Formats: sequence, structure tokens, C-alpha cells
Amino acid sequence: MLKDRTIVLGVTGSIAAYKAAELASYLTKAGAQVDVILTDAAQKFITPLTFRSLTHRPVAVGMWELSESFSSQHISLAQAADAVVIAPATADIIAKLAYGLADDLLSTTVLATKAPVIVVPAMNTNMYENPVTQENIGRLVARGFTFVEPATGRLACDTVGKGRMASQNEIVDTIGRVLGAGDMVGLRVVVTAGGTREAIDPVRFIGNRSSGKMGYAMAETARDRGAGVVLVSTSTLPAPAGVEFIAVESAAEMLEAVLEAVRDADVLVMAAAVADFKPKVTAKSKIKKSVPVQNLELERTPDILSEVKGKFIRVGFAAESENLLSNARGKLSEKKLDIVIANDVTVEGAGFGSDNNKVTIISRDGSEDDLPLMPKLEVADKIWDRVLSFEFGTLVDS
Repeated sequence: MLKDRTIVLGVTGSIAAYKAAELASYLTKAGAQVDVILTDAAQKFITPLTFRSLTHRPVAVGMWELSESFSSQHISLAQAADAVVIAPATADIIAKLAYGLADDLLSTTVLATKAPVIVVPAMNTNMYENPVTQENIGRLVARGFTFVEPATGRLACDTVGKGRMASQNEIVDTIGRVLGAGDMVGLRVVVTAGGTREAIDPVRFIGNRSSGKMGYAMAETARDRGAGVVLVSTSTLPAPAGVEFIAVESAAEMLEAVLEAVRDADVLVMAAAVADFKPKVTAKSKIKKSVPVQNLELERTPDILSEVKGKFIRVGFAAESENLLSNARGKLSEKKLDIVIANDVTVEGAGFGSDNNKVTIISRDGSEDDLPLMPKLEVADKIWDRVLSFEFGTLVDS
């Protein structure tokens, strides 16, 4: 949903301006072209160089400092925008917009654009709750502006209350909804993420190196394309906004959650790294170092893909360290998958814990698409493109 979209990101004079850098980075990695406008006050908190480094785009800083990329910045930015996002938004910019003032580049751009405008307030609690600010917000909402409500917590002024800038997940989710529903509207997908943990005792477990980032990328891109998403995860990553999140730990817990979630699913994506073995007996108390060394007897964990049945597209992942394609093709056949994603975990800069991945998409029709190293969000979109090539109405129960 964000790929190839132009987002004009307005940053105003709030201590939360540093969070806008994280947002700009995320949007850029998701494939959006991000054009940043910094107000004079914002530049007291963060520099244009920060955003230029993150977006690889010129940064607009004033009405009279024209960039070579924009002939008349307030008009060219306004026309190019698919959405204008003001994050953080101070009480000052909200008041300006409410009354149609246009005395700087950001307010002028908003006045000139026909793109949807998303406002993310961040300010002192009393300022936010002041009747004047609330009246100004009401004016803008009535005109079609979208607001992402601030969170409650400790503020920079050392008070506690409502005024913290909303989380990146909430902002991105709102951008996705505002930009349109996308090509996965009406589909319900279930995604698993992370590495399962099989308890040895209350402290130790058998696990693996999976961070869950690929599964999260699958869930977030499906959400942005309009799907209803259930994410079953063992990861410690924060739950993405706009998805149904189910936290699990072991393979058995994941199986139980997936069995319930796929009842009305159109697609199951098993991106989780499920442990193959678990201790046959789990100690009820921590095994002390003083205890004599003992053998750890293992047994197999449930095979989730084999046990889950239903009329839906089945996507599996094959993380391999050798014989990548032959092992992946074997998994495609053995697990009766529609698609398997083969990734070599030994490739530098890809795999576990990385924001990038290099995969080959193998389909049951024999087609193979070898992708170059790219951000996991882009990999996820490529996988969804392949999933959408299937004719859902012709599926049979697996």
C-alpha cells in the first residue's frame, strides 16, 4: 500500500520530532517516497540532514529556500502528495490549519493540497485538552482531516497525561487506511512469526534465532493492502496496529492458536521457525548447576502444517543452510504447500534478525522467482503478489 506512494511528512516544533525520523525511515523502507517539510521550530529539535540521510530526498525548510527538485515548493509538494502527514503536530500548526492561515511552507502546502491530511498531535496535556485546541481539532475533523489521538504517559514537561505522540504502528496503520483499502480487501489471512520456545525448566528453553521480522512484514503488508490479519507470534516485537494479535510460546500453543484462527481464513502463512523437538519432560523447578550432568531426552513437536486442514492458500518458509532449492522443493511437496519461500540463512545481510532477506519463491505449478537481497517489507509484497495470482474460488481442502 505504501510502495511508490508519495508521503509529505510535516514536522513541527515538538520534542517528539525525533520520532518523526523513525517514521520517515519506516515509510522509506516500505517503498514510499517521503518528502519532509521542517518548520523553523522543528529545526531547533532536529536537522534537515537527519531526514535527508533517511529518505535520500531533499528536505524542504522554508518558503524562500527553493530546492532544485521543486519549482514552487508549496504547489509541487501539494500536487505530488498522496497523503500529507503532520507528525508531530503542535497546537500552533493545528490552530493555523483550523483558520486557514498560510504563513510558512507547511501550512501553505496543506492549504494547497487535495490529498488527505493526517494530523498526529504531540503536546502538553493541558494544551491538548484546552477547549480552544479541541475546538480547532473539531473544525479540522469536520473538514475531512484525520487525527491520530495522542497516547497517555509521561511527557517532556515531566507531567503525566494525554499528549504523547502516537506509536509508529498506529500512524502507519492510519496512513494505510486513508490511502485506500488495496487489492486484498475481503481476504482474511493468518500469519505466524518468531521462533517457538520449548521449555526445559522454568528458566531455560530450546529455541532458535528467528526474530519474527519476516512474519511481521507479511502481516503488516497484508494489513496495508486491505486484508484482515491474524498474527500468531512468539516474538518480543511490539504487536502491529490494525491486526489481531495472539501471543504464544511453544509449538503446541501455536498449533492450538492456528487451528482456531484458520477456520475462516483464505491464506495461512507459516513464517514462524517452529522447533522440531522439545524436552520429553519439563522440570518443574530450575535445574541447578550442582545437579549431575544428565541426558536431555527429546521428542518431536507437532507438525503444524501437516495438522492444519482447510480450504485456503498454504505458504511455508524453508530456512536452509545447504541444498537450498532441493530442500525447499521437498518441503513444498511433503507439506502439500501452494508456495514455499526458500531462504539461505548463511547469506550475509539476510535472514534471522536482519531487516533484509534474499529468497526464492517456489510455487506448486513449478514456477520459481529468485529475488535479490531486499527489505523484508518488499519481500513480503512480492510474496503477496504471488499469492494473489491463485484463483481462490478453485481451492480444495488440504
